[in-house]
Amino acid sequence: MNRVELKASFGIDDAGMISGTAWPFGTPDRVGDMIEKGAFAGASLPIPMLFAHDPAEPIGIWESATETEAGLEVRGRLLVDTVERAREIRSLVQAGAVTGLSIGFMTRKAAPRKGGGRNISDLNLVEISLVTIPAHPGARITASKDATAAIRIAEAITRAAVALRT
Repeated sequence: MNRVELKASFGIDDAGMISGTAWPFGTPDRVGDMIEKGAFAGASLPIPMLFAHDPAEPIGIWESATETEAGLEVRGRLLVDTVERAREIRSLVQAGAVTGLSIGFMTRKAAPRKGGGRNISDLNLVEISLVTIPAHPGARITASKDATAAIRIAEAITRAAVALRT
């Protein structure tokens, strides 16, 4: 049986355009999983944009997903002109209450990591959600007109996650 896994950073403008890093390479998430560069090669666009991985809450679409040296960089848009919940989420992002991205995927190929977690080398990306607390502590907002408070929150979450591991 396939299971959907949830993992994830982003910025937003008034029109609902969002960009960010859905998965940073080189560091594990909170459960020790690392996704390798190349694992997202089969991603099929557009990808649904959900709120909090809830399939009943589609709020937009991801139109671009590119693997860079840093991670999976994505661009998309909240459907603020036609979806009320998308307007609400845009306001939450601009206020700094929603600060992360998290990916939903099914693993195709993975190997255990020493110390726990997995090295994931192939996956099927099924959605990317806007979330309050992403699974990856490195998830960061990359650009937003009102990102100052959100960046402080993301940094505090990252510091807390590191403190919990030590």
